[in-house]
Amino acid sequence: MKYFFKDLVIYEMNVRAFTSDESSGLDSNVRGSYLGVIEKIPHLLELGINAVELLPVFEFDELELQRRPNPRDHMINTWGYSTINFFAPMSRYASDGGGSVNASREFKQMVKALHSAGIEVILDVVYNHTNEADDDNPYTTSFRGIDNKVYYMLENNGQLLNFSGCGNTLNCNHPVVMELILDSLRHWVTEYHVDGFRFDLASVLCRGTDGSPLNAPPLIRAIAKDAVLSRCKIIAEPWDCGGLYLVGSFPNWDRWAEWNGKYRDDVRKFIKGDSGMKGGFATRVSGSSDLYRVNKRKPYHSVNFVIAHDGFTLHDLVSYNLKHNEANGEGGNDGSNDNFSWNCGSEGETDDANIRALRSRQMKNFHLALMISQGTPMMLMGDEYGHTRYGNNNSYGHDSAINNFLWNQLDARKSDHFRFFSKVIEYRLAHEVFRHESFLSKNEITWHEDNWDNYDSRFLAFTLHDRNGGDVYLAFNAHDFFVKALLPTPPTKRRWFRVVDTNLKSPDDFVLDGVPSTEKTYNIAPYSSILLEAKF
Repeated sequence: MKYFFKDLVIYEMNVRAFTSDESSGLDSNVRGSYLGVIEKIPHLLELGINAVELLPVFEFDELELQRRPNPRDHMINTWGYSTINFFAPMSRYASDGGGSVNASREFKQMVKALHSAGIEVILDVVYNHTNEADDDNPYTTSFRGIDNKVYYMLENNGQLLNFSGCGNTLNCNHPVVMELILDSLRHWVTEYHVDGFRFDLASVLCRGTDGSPLNAPPLIRAIAKDAVLSRCKIIAEPWDCGGLYLVGSFPNWDRWAEWNGKYRDDVRKFIKGDSGMKGGFATRVSGSSDLYRVNKRKPYHSVNFVIAHDGFTLHDLVSYNLKHNEANGEGGNDGSNDNFSWNCGSEGETDDANIRALRSRQMKNFHLALMISQGTPMMLMGDEYGHTRYGNNNSYGHDSAINNFLWNQLDARKSDHFRFFSKVIEYRLAHEVFRHESFLSKNEITWHEDNWDNYDSRFLAFTLHDRNGGDVYLAFNAHDFFVKALLPTPPTKRRWFRVVDTNLKSPDDFVLDGVPSTEKTYNIAPYSSILLEAKF
């Protein structure tokens, strides 16, 4: 079982948080474990995703925040971005108290079960730093005790360089370190049979031993060309904390895909109603050709996402204008300030029915935009029921309901929010017009637009043409007023059927067989989107 990149729908998830909550209904010795993931595979299948991207599962240092007095010493590292061992699965993710042997065996069971269900396994891997902190707070748990000068980037005075934001930076392109990383990756493929890797802060891997950017990083090329890794999917987070932002220009050797941060930002801005974003939105949903047409790249090299583990959840993106990170203990100074969010009229939780309805529409608009975009879509665990972290956009240290998947909330929203999300995923995978291998030609898309230069226009409509005549018409209205759209003439002997209107309540918001229409116009509600399909 192997999917082409273009056919993936990726689900980013945390092993522990997926089943830790008591509402998972699992026995206490299984909650938060690899075996817990197996128990919940039916949910993944019902949602419709076909790949999971697991937050770090290499053995990591949960207690790094508690090693010394600091504003964060009340938290534990629950996301896992603090690697100790690049070859061992996280022992505390094993059932019944953990253990390295059980972890290895149960991780393999999990991968095998996911594969049997038709779900690929991609690992989020952290080769940009280890857990050994910085020069002011050094402790030796990993490579510092072997050869600090080889394994870490240093200034001329011997001080650690910090391009990771975590105090130290792995010296990735040193021959010894490079071979270590390659051996680690091969190990996870040959021993654990994973399908691919997402590289955290991958731009670090593009720096030389002195920290300077390299045009042709040896490690990046070696990963792309390695015989064992050639059958794997490789995805870069193409930036680091030192300012090396490589979205669209990450060295690729025809192999590397990228988390598309520009997609995230442009789609957020347009859907929430920012002016001047129509052209950017059109470019993103049609495959980001401005970024990926060069160097033999394809639309599917763009991993499209609106939400990831960092930042707001989808619910919080439409519920908060500002981050609310007080629980992290850093006075609100941590976490990004550039969230491009909109609270829809009230900050945080509210009982206002109109605001809640608007937020629901906006979440559906974001999900529909993501799933109809050319490229490879990725969504975050919990967004399928509207999980909230109450405005915390940097929740890495909370082993609690802030991060945990809340199964009781899923049950409460199964018939409306979850239904819409799963049906849209199903629709994407059933229609090749959303999954082109090459950038769209003029015969494959028609933009119903003569107003590109209008800075205040927040409406976009287009038709994706199917080779068999099953065209799909899409329109997104980010205005605060109705737009009466003139519909294009459907293909011969066909008429338009309404499949999606995010302004309608469930189950009318998504009707798989479609609702037939002979009208020549469609009145599209404020902050809503529609999808029509041409059928006989």
